[in-house]
Amino acid sequence: MFGIGIVGLPNVGKSTLFNAITKAGVEAANYPFATIDKNVGVVAVPDERLAALAKLYTKGKRVPPLVPTTVEFVDIAGLVKGAHKGEGLGNQFLANIREVAAIAHVVRCFDDPDVIHVSGAIDPLADIETIETELALADLATLERRSDRLRRSAKGNPEDAEAYAQVEALRTAMADGTQARATGLPVPADVQLLTAKPVVFVCNVSETDVVSGNAYVDAVRDRARVEGASVVVISAKIEQELGELPDEDADAFLADLGLEQSGLERLVTKGYEVLGLLTYLTAGEKEVRAWTVPAGAKAPQAAGVIHSDFERGFIRAEVIHWAKLVEAGGMVAAKARGWVRTEGKEYVVADGDVMNFLFNV
Repeated sequence: MFGIGIVGLPNVGKSTLFNAITKAGVEAANYPFATIDKNVGVVAVPDERLAALAKLYTKGKRVPPLVPTTVEFVDIAGLVKGAHKGEGLGNQFLANIREVAAIAHVVRCFDDPDVIHVSGAIDPLADIETIETELALADLATLERRSDRLRRSAKGNPEDAEAYAQVEALRTAMADGTQARATGLPVPADVQLLTAKPVVFVCNVSETDVVSGNAYVDAVRDRARVEGASVVVISAKIEQELGELPDEDADAFLADLGLEQSGLERLVTKGYEVLGLLTYLTAGEKEVRAWTVPAGAKAPQAAGVIHSDFERGFIRAEVIHWAKLVEAGGMVAAKARGWVRTEGKEYVVADGDVMNFLFNV
């Protein structure tokens, strides 16, 4: 499981989005700081491959349980200008952001006179600038504290001297407000920089703009291209409606809107992409299950996600792409066609692999 922190200015739709995708019933009020404590929700990742594979292992009326992988969404209270100095309970909110792996930066891209904007005007680029400046200033404060400590110990410790040079290079590169991820410099593993985390800009639009977008969305996309960031367009109100519908009705509703996927599905997909994650699958009569591993993971590491004994005693893995398994109609037929491969310790797992591990401990 990995955490995505939902951040943004107050009243941009963060809690409404969080409510919709987690069905958690978190307060989404029309005033700043309606959210004070962070809210956490674990969401199943939609994956149509599980149902397709389950059909292969259905016996009569017994369908094997489907176990999707999950994403943890953290609804973090709205940041305001001066957050790095503690304005608007900023210190608490920034600490919450440090705990997540990626940031979903919700940006208001809709006009509604009935919904208060904290700065009094709709300006997505100014909103982004406010949040990113606060995160960068908080990071600079972190680097300055680390630099002060390392400077004192660097003379007698070669490792600290190297770390000091690395921290100083980062601090200098970020002095003008540049985000850590944009400097191209390595970030020490023990320094939790907010602006080193991958970001997805989530444009919250009205129901009428969710397919076509609008001028606000275009401006955010231009900004994202410069930063090398990703963009997802979502209508939090539509996501809220989808969350209240049965699956069949939700699919019909999406089709009527001209959408193939819900905002949640698109956000999760983009979250996987920016974090460099992929999903492999296991399938049988007992269950059909999805597992998350980092891109580039080798077979023993993937086995270890299931149980450490699988990794420790790994011998080999039987592997087939899920679509080929479905095409064959089952594992026996797939093996008869020669579609099931035997892979060793150096095999790099691919998204959509169905894997069976052989091990001995």
